[in-house]
Amino acid sequence: MSEGPLIVQSDKTLLLEIDHVLADECRKAIAPFAELERSPEHIHTYRLTNLGLWNARAAGHDAEAVIDILLRYSRYSVPHTLLVDIAETMDRYGRLRLEAHPVHGLILTSTDAAVLEEVLRAKKIAPMFGPRIDPETVVVFASERGRLKQSLLRLGWPAEDMAGYVDGEAHPISLVEKDWKLRTYQKMAAEGFWHGGSGVIVLPCGAGKTMVGAAAMALAKATTLILVTNTVAARQWRNELLLKTSLTEDEIGEYSGTKKEIKPVTIATYQVLTTKKGGVYAHLDLFDSHDWGLIIYDEVHLLPAPVFRFTADIQSRRRLGLTATLVREDGMEGEVFSLIGPKRYDVPWKEIEAQGYIAPAECIEVRVNLTDAERLLYATSEPEHRYRTCATTLTKTKVAKFIAEKHQGEQVLVIGQYLDQLAILGETLGVPVITGDTPIKDRESLFQLFRDGEVKTLVVSKVANFSIDLPEATIAIQVSGAFGSRQEEAQRLGRILRPKSDGRGARFYTLVARDTIDQDFAQNRQRFLTEQGYSYQIIDADDILSGDNKLGS
Repeated sequence: MSEGPLIVQSDKTLLLEIDHVLADECRKAIAPFAELERSPEHIHTYRLTNLGLWNARAAGHDAEAVIDILLRYSRYSVPHTLLVDIAETMDRYGRLRLEAHPVHGLILTSTDAAVLEEVLRAKKIAPMFGPRIDPETVVVFASERGRLKQSLLRLGWPAEDMAGYVDGEAHPISLVEKDWKLRTYQKMAAEGFWHGGSGVIVLPCGAGKTMVGAAAMALAKATTLILVTNTVAARQWRNELLLKTSLTEDEIGEYSGTKKEIKPVTIATYQVLTTKKGGVYAHLDLFDSHDWGLIIYDEVHLLPAPVFRFTADIQSRRRLGLTATLVREDGMEGEVFSLIGPKRYDVPWKEIEAQGYIAPAECIEVRVNLTDAERLLYATSEPEHRYRTCATTLTKTKVAKFIAEKHQGEQVLVIGQYLDQLAILGETLGVPVITGDTPIKDRESLFQLFRDGEVKTLVVSKVANFSIDLPEATIAIQVSGAFGSRQEEAQRLGRILRPKSDGRGARFYTLVARDTIDQDFAQNRQRFLTEQGYSYQIIDADDILSGDNKLGS
């Protein structure tokens, strides 16, 4: 028995004592394969899942390395049954392999004939196969490559896709490293993707995922389709590519609600791809209307279901997913794994922070005491309206105004979910408000004024959650959100993590209504960032308003 910080249990839970001297080291070690479930004050609970272990396996971590980490940090002896289960679970990945065959085209092969026999007898999978070649090999209909991988994952036999990819139409693309240089982790991420052929790169907000995409494009040297969350993000991608690659304006097209350009590099929004006309998705043929050599999915954790369905049909194209977190609140992480590809590269947020590439951040939860009238209104609300009721109180508006004024002179973002609340905040603070209804041109103008420091405070809705580059933002005040979404918490913190010109850190305030469902949602939201090593300081709003807490310097 050692004095390690970890207790490993047979039900696949890992208990980490966060006050232990080795806790941070242990957290980093288990992060590639364990998911944080609960993070109260002293003991954090992680869980081992099949998908987590398979993602770790695909990223190059074998069962021996995972077991060694558990043995090294565990306080007590690790249950032998769990060690066997880890080894057998990770061994399932790649037992089945999709490969290209010179005569039969696409084949599924296995060194374990019994496993192949099992999947061949699955009723939903059987129609995807052609004739049996030998006891270990069967022909697969090429059009079923994606759907077969989805089905095999659900059966518990994730296939390793080694069938290769079409090159697509060649197009010269190179990085132009004049006054900048590709960072080591960016280069490793791009090369990790290229070696695997498809998959997901996980990097913190502000760590330069766009440049990983550009580096992958330079490796592919082919026509590229880039899918992004909105038009503002599309234009940021375009500007970065023009600045740091050999691409010219004539080579980059925008495919959005306002433009329909198809060029060697085409940047399209998820919104336009999922727009229906006459009951059909009119623009999804963009995927196969051109001989793309590479498809990049920005913010892949937000991928809409229709795009998943079409992605199943283009498995011969190289696919790169970029994200700050693989967490999906809809539970569709398995679809990302099977259709975009497994995780190929991942770096903890704090590691990038230590290298100076993202700003250090302090996370502060401000507990707000509602007035008697607000508490009564909350208590009498219908269950489906309770979160909105407590998240949008005027008391929160008062606290948000106080905090924003205490940080006067700094670049402040006030972020929320509900448009009426944002309108009130904008009026109370006397600052511009950006929502989904704000015209694209006005959004871009306001964001630029904020970057230039001419506008010091912005009130923003969820349209600013993703892919918006605001380098000098140092303060975020979150007043409401999407019902405890972990991915949203990560993205919102990411708005203030760009490294500052003067080296300053950032502060992320979350206003939480005490003794309400808001407090429960807050605990869930914080899980992902706690997993990345961020701690939350909890302070009382009354102490701020009375002056007992000076909010630091």
